[in-house]
Amino acid sequence: MSSIMQPAWAPPVPVQPEPVLKIYNSLTRTKTEFIPKSGRLVKWYNCGPTVYDASHMGHARNYVTQDVLRRIMEDYFGYDVQFVMNITDIDDKIIKRARQNHLLEKFRADTKLLDASLVSQVYTAWRAFLRNEMAAGLPSHERALFTENDGELDSQFNRIAELIQNNKEWKQECLKRDEKFDMNFTSANRTLLAVSHAESSLKAGSTSQEEAHKLIDDSQDILVLFLDEQYKSTVTDPSLSRNLASYWEKRFFDDMRRLHVRDPDTLTRVTEYMPEIITFVEKIIGNGYAYESGGSVYFDTKAFDEAPGHDYAKLEPWSKGKRDDAVVAGEGAGGPSSTPAPSQNNLTRHSSSDFALWKATKPGEPSWDSPWGKGRPGWHIECSVMASAVLGENMDVHSGGIDLAFPHHDNEMAQSEAYHDCPTWVNYFVHTGHLHIEGLKMSKSLKNFITIDEILQKYTARQIRLAFLTQLWNAKVDFSESLMAGEVRNVESTLNNFFTNVKALVSQARDSGVTSDGYHHYEAAEKELVEKFHQSQYSFRAALCDSFNTPEALDVLRELVSRTNTYLNTRGKAVNVGVVENNARWVAKMLRMFGLGEGESSEIGWGQESSAEGGAVDREEILMPYLRALSTFRDGVRRLAIDKGDSALKDILALCDKLRDEELIPLGVALDDQEDGKALLKLAPPSELLKARDEKRAIALAKQAKKEAAKEAERLKRLERLAKGRVDPKEMFRPPNVKEGLYGSYDDSGVPMTDDLEE
Repeated sequence: MSSIMQPAWAPPVPVQPEPVLKIYNSLTRTKTEFIPKSGRLVKWYNCGPTVYDASHMGHARNYVTQDVLRRIMEDYFGYDVQFVMNITDIDDKIIKRARQNHLLEKFRADTKLLDASLVSQVYTAWRAFLRNEMAAGLPSHERALFTENDGELDSQFNRIAELIQNNKEWKQECLKRDEKFDMNFTSANRTLLAVSHAESSLKAGSTSQEEAHKLIDDSQDILVLFLDEQYKSTVTDPSLSRNLASYWEKRFFDDMRRLHVRDPDTLTRVTEYMPEIITFVEKIIGNGYAYESGGSVYFDTKAFDEAPGHDYAKLEPWSKGKRDDAVVAGEGAGGPSSTPAPSQNNLTRHSSSDFALWKATKPGEPSWDSPWGKGRPGWHIECSVMASAVLGENMDVHSGGIDLAFPHHDNEMAQSEAYHDCPTWVNYFVHTGHLHIEGLKMSKSLKNFITIDEILQKYTARQIRLAFLTQLWNAKVDFSESLMAGEVRNVESTLNNFFTNVKALVSQARDSGVTSDGYHHYEAAEKELVEKFHQSQYSFRAALCDSFNTPEALDVLRELVSRTNTYLNTRGKAVNVGVVENNARWVAKMLRMFGLGEGESSEIGWGQESSAEGGAVDREEILMPYLRALSTFRDGVRRLAIDKGDSALKDILALCDKLRDEELIPLGVALDDQEDGKALLKLAPPSELLKARDEKRAIALAKQAKKEAAKEAERLKRLERLAKGRVDPKEMFRPPNVKEGLYGSYDDSGVPMTDDLEE
């Protein structure tokens, strides 16, 4: 007996290739295929904030965007992401802000009255500010005038104020020299007005503490710099920096949770890694890529760049050697040699490109013991140490704002590769684009920023996230009123209406049961819509594989919604609810994947906007308003049924209308009466339902008023006719019932005998 074998099997040939995830990689400045090093595990480090002030829209742009990318990787592509973020809680900015806050608060508390000495101090601070800060934006010949005797400063400042007000081109040239020029002028002008007001108060004999504090408050931008220059060496309490950083760290995470940004898997703080930082620096020195000088340690960029297998400034090789950038961004204001004389520079550094790994302590700064003396870490070394401590000698993704690319991220990579003695520390560098507000770049140093707290008073977290999703993550974002009132509002409104209608249809179908009407409801229109659904799923994946192209992905969702709405409008009662429901559930799931709401994966709609605290849902709080409305309705119906009054039927219908129009609408429930006697149940925002109800009532009232007016006019005409019928026959042909002078004489019955002409 011959053996029976199965026929040969041929593997299927794909009609469409599976899209491959590619990410725009700053290390190549191209979209490169994403290949994790360890299966589906993705090691990801994100540069966290320096916590010394309120979080602003720049933070929202960076961290909401990084959260969207993380959610796509985790919730859509299914990677196991290990997400690490740092908090910089010791830094020049933190130290300076904490010290200045302390000095200003102490000066204010110690000032008990307004006197000539206080006015003189503020005026001296004002003169110093003009020379040290404001002069930077002036033409060279104007700048020279600021260095002359004090008596000329007032007149020079007044002349510059006139130029600023009357010569826009001159002002723009000043802003090109120093972008802070306008801000500095505003501070100087406000202080000068405050000094003038204080002098007038003194002449009037007003020396109260209230007047003194007003002068201090109005001139604090200038006064705090003056106090810091005089007394910074006296501030030695390290708790000042610690407390400031702790306060703003908490506020930062409060804001992030309000924006629905997921917490990192691991959070690191610089002050908790001091032993590791010192060990890290020691090894870099041992490997020959750093040197000690004057109690500080510097990274030797030349030695590193010339070593086999190493390259300095991988992200921006054209930027290496830019001394100003290396000082300002690499060390921070006020670091050792941050403003060195040329002769000193060669004594402390081998090259202008070299940057500090460890900074020798200075008066007024917190410090830690090290082999090189008391000091604190440089800015770049912090991220290298903390990321290496958690993720090891290599990571898949490193992210941050584009402004950090050079020198911060370039220096991070160099010192980390010097420590690990490896050619590659980061495989993919992901940089988010700049944020502009109404066309202008937002800058914290210029004080033209919007805090997250301020923006959340105007827009919801969902709307802010939508605004970022409508633009590429690595492109410049222009956050504007037109964007929020236009595209964002249209997207949200379209999806709101879609979910409301679909949920109503699905709920109605559920209530009707699953009995068949003998018709399959799956014809050409349904097949076409299902095909569109699967095309949308493919296009959506292709968009996200194209370096997380969220604008294109959103367009795919909107197009599917539009096609589904068209199907609903054309199919009438023949609608296949299952097909529509499937589309809606997938659209909703993708929106929640972007972080636009929270809820069950199969839920129709946005889901819920989870609270910052992430608390559980209070069922009683949610259900009781609806239950009270139904209970009140039930009580009314029972009462009418028990009374058995003649108008019971009419009164029950009135109760039904009241439930529909008065009780449920404020709760976001709409009952649309249909021809078959069944109401179509809809859930929608109460404000929209109330507006629609009130508009409907207004139209009805207008119609009723018109009807009543016509009725009243008819009544008046009828009364007029009746009034004529009640006239005495003898007076019927006499004025005022007829025209005066129409008849000349009458008989005894009032009948006219002659007209006026005959007389």
